[in-house]
Amino acid sequence: MKSYHHKFVSDHPLESTPMAEIDGFPVRPGIFDLNGATPLQNGVNFTIHTCGGTSCELLLFHRAQEEPFAVLPFPEAYKIGDVYSMIVYGLNIDEFEYAYRVDGPYCPEKGLLFDKNNVLLDPYAKAVAGQRTWGIRWDHTYHARVVKDTFDWGDVPQSKKELCDLIIYELHVRNFTHHPSSGVQHRGTFAGLMEKIPYLKELGINAVELMPIFEFDETMNARTVDGTQLLECWGYNTVSFFAPNSSYSSANEHNREGTELKTLIRELHANGIEVILDVVFNHTAEGNEKGPSFSFKGFDNNIYYMLTPDGNYYNFSGCGNTLNCNHPVVQQLILECLRYWTINYRVDGFRFDLASILGRNEDGSPMNNPPLLRTLADDPILSNVKLIAEAWDAGGLYQVGSFPASGRWAEWNGRYRDSLRSFLKGDCWQAWDAAWSISGSGDLYGGFYGNNKSNYAGYNSCVNFLTCHDGFTLYDLYAYNDKHNEANGWDNADGANDNRSWNCGAEGETDDPEVLALRYRMIRNACAVLMCSRGTPMFLSGDEFGNTKYGNNNSYCQDSRISWLDWRMLDKNRDLFEFFKFMIAFRKQHTVIHKKLPDSVCGMDPIHTHNINADEVDIPRDARTFCVSFTGYDKEKGRDDLVYVAVNTYWEDVTITLPSLKGHGAWHLSVNTYGDENGRYCYPDGEDPRIDHSFIMRPRTVAVFTGKDF
Repeated sequence: MKSYHHKFVSDHPLESTPMAEIDGFPVRPGIFDLNGATPLQNGVNFTIHTCGGTSCELLLFHRAQEEPFAVLPFPEAYKIGDVYSMIVYGLNIDEFEYAYRVDGPYCPEKGLLFDKNNVLLDPYAKAVAGQRTWGIRWDHTYHARVVKDTFDWGDVPQSKKELCDLIIYELHVRNFTHHPSSGVQHRGTFAGLMEKIPYLKELGINAVELMPIFEFDETMNARTVDGTQLLECWGYNTVSFFAPNSSYSSANEHNREGTELKTLIRELHANGIEVILDVVFNHTAEGNEKGPSFSFKGFDNNIYYMLTPDGNYYNFSGCGNTLNCNHPVVQQLILECLRYWTINYRVDGFRFDLASILGRNEDGSPMNNPPLLRTLADDPILSNVKLIAEAWDAGGLYQVGSFPASGRWAEWNGRYRDSLRSFLKGDCWQAWDAAWSISGSGDLYGGFYGNNKSNYAGYNSCVNFLTCHDGFTLYDLYAYNDKHNEANGWDNADGANDNRSWNCGAEGETDDPEVLALRYRMIRNACAVLMCSRGTPMFLSGDEFGNTKYGNNNSYCQDSRISWLDWRMLDKNRDLFEFFKFMIAFRKQHTVIHKKLPDSVCGMDPIHTHNINADEVDIPRDARTFCVSFTGYDKEKGRDDLVYVAVNTYWEDVTITLPSLKGHGAWHLSVNTYGDENGRYCYPDGEDPRIDHSFIMRPRTVAVFTGKDF
């Protein structure tokens, strides 16, 4: 029996509740509506719930030990409804880890998997012990740590940027800086990313979208192929939704509430960069009936997962199981999780992986008005954060342009990716879709949504992209006709076959100067179009300097040079980097591209498509060349803001005419991806040549013109 010598000061609202003792620890009924483990003045509040379980035990462990030094069964008096709650006094949060055991019926055909010997991780754990070293398999049970939030955020207000104001840069925390060429001290960590903030600021992006940073097990399904260890390094198999991935910290933080990640977010904010998290609420790392049972399965398998009538797992995620997102218990967990990251980590937005699953009923059927999506859309804490849906899932549900609760949610615009990839490489039959996409996908997102007029025609409703983590890099999009995933060990059978790519005349690496010149021109074309399209642009880290994955379009398992950014390419392709910088700055300078302005003085329509003759506003269905105009009056600048984008995918010269500005100004050339005789592709204000009426578009080029006063 332990003895305790401390002055007890009650921090429990029911001070008259008598103190008890369990396994040598003073205890008292806890705070039942405070989920997880919360440090109090003289103790820790532990709250957990299970609908089907018949009893619950709290296990306390010394660090890195598998056998508990204390087992505290929850008395029946410490249970209200399905919730167990207990305050345990005399604990130092720096000195222990915790877990649970839940007893109950074991009947797999009914989805009941209770096992009184199974050690379970708290679904609300704020930190997970054991996953500290990257790539080292943790063969023990998962334990949680109690964290105390003392981080000082200062008095900086929450960002008020709209989604349409952002230029999003998608990156993987480890892959971004792990290559030795990154030049950072803390490679592959939150601290390493923080060292690259000056680079991000120079590039000009104002939002980073971090691939999953919730605690995950990269060694899950680890294997060796041709002598190389393959890991699930993307992070899409979540172990704990409330805990940051411990192996992304450069130092062992123990119970320091994710200080390194919070410092990173604070510094990004100080440099004008928002943080969007890629979150995975469609499945977990527990997998199907053959997978481990370390958390949700042991608390309430038939509540947390969608199950077939015979107790097996629906697999709309393609990863073995599917979270039962519209069950009230799971809804509550997801809402509390997003609130936690918004309040405690000051996250600015969330991108939801395979978000269509969030709209499926408990039997897997799509719902017309999913309660979870409405709950998140209308939650007061989340009112200013961005909610971005990947509006499809692995079960065949595709909702681009029709995602429920779209008045609040934005979408990854998969139609933009597909139509522009096709058209830019020469598929002329995609002309109409490409023109619609550049113009803001008004056929998908047109009109006003509720009372939020800022969501008009693509402004805040879609994220445009040509590349992301899933698929080819932008360089590989123009270097490979086919995927090359042999290193993944699946005989090149994994990954998408519909890439809409073109190798420009040679498959993979080549020294042919003509092929290389065309490839980099195609990259510039893609960048120029993306930055001059209505809707929020997003691109993959490394695209700005021609990073390659050597044709691998499914690098989820490649913790290798295939996935790591090779920063030597930045020096090699400095001119490409400068082009991206210019286009990002150009988009910021011309508000008319991404926001609706008052009508222009020159009288042009706010947005329109044009044939090669600007007076012809209807383009042929099979056009190889077309133009898009954006016009409006910029009150802050006191003049019209006029942008004219010309896209020529033909392999020969095409002469275009420009719209008449009716005596209100003249057109100037800002961008020509073909380049001039001096090798210039961009023309800043004051250096941009005037174009009086017509312009010769060189083969496979994009030109951008700016209207200016005389």
